[in-house]
Amino acid sequence: MKDVMKGAMKGTTPLGTRNEQEAANWVRGMFGRVAHRYDLANHLLSLNIDRLWRARTVRRVRHILDRPDARVLDICCGTGDLVLALAGGTRHARPVLGSDFCHPMLTAARDKVARRGGSAVLFEADALRLPVRDASLDLITVAFGFRNLANYEAGLREMRRALRPGGTAAILEFSQPPNRIFAVMYNWYSREILPIIGGALSGSRDAYRYLPESVRKFPSAAQLASDMQRAGFEEVRYEYWTGGIVALHLGQVAKTT
Repeated sequence: MKDVMKGAMKGTTPLGTRNEQEAANWVRGMFGRVAHRYDLANHLLSLNIDRLWRARTVRRVRHILDRPDARVLDICCGTGDLVLALAGGTRHARPVLGSDFCHPMLTAARDKVARRGGSAVLFEADALRLPVRDASLDLITVAFGFRNLANYEAGLREMRRALRPGGTAAILEFSQPPNRIFAVMYNWYSREILPIIGGALSGSRDAYRYLPESVRKFPSAAQLASDMQRAGFEEVRYEYWTGGIVALHLGQVAKTT
């Protein structure tokens, strides 16, 4: 029993992986395989509502973006959609930072930023080991990437480490709808329809089998809020969007007195 508990993961658990390193390698490889069609699949499968979710996230943190000295980092930035949305919401010249540990996804993000002329600086990094100083950022965001971390607790601790006193963490992530009837319908769509369409668009059906399964295994919105509090965040709150299929969590690092 002790051996089982010792090897248990506190993060994503792709089928066949036995520890956190294997889970991280699987996730990196999976996103590398779908990077070339990731945007197309996301926008079609969400009926473009994912754009609305990112725009709402930007509105919730606009008071930080409006500050001329704000330092902002989007982790697990993928192809850069939230980085660009954040950069578009700023009123100053300081660029938004974006990081991802999957090189093909980061390449796609760099190409997109170059095409759209966004004020962003991108770098390759693991969200569990960010190459930034302690207490150096005012805002850390992550959209639909947190549940793919190999260790959720470590991810929260790393976010808190990098944030300044008074800094904010914003986690936009899929969730389980609180309405049972809607949850049944959504879970059926995720299990039966999403892998077929997503697999056809991306060429990797296993990726779109993993994604809904990762949502099912992910902590509830209330549990994630509790986890954020245990990691040291204060004033933690969350709100459901689109019937509860996504939730935005916000938490602050205590200000020094």
